[in-house]
Amino acid sequence: MLIIPVKEGENIDRALKRYKRKFDKTGTMRQLRSRQQFNKPSVERRAQVQKAAYIQHLRDQEEI
Repeated sequence: MLIIPVKEGENIDRALKRYKRKFDKTGTMRQLRSRQQFNKPSVERRAQVQKAAYIQHLRDQEEI
């Protein structure tokens, strides 16, 4: 459970923004979405390799 202490006289929008940022860092939504369907380990590895190749390609393009 996330606890966000609201300081005296603090704007509620600012406290809500802090809550959203803290919630994103926990990764709860990413975990729920990944659990909605089962992916085989080989498919996950292939996706990781493709992502790494794409990132490497972008970095190579920056150097040129």
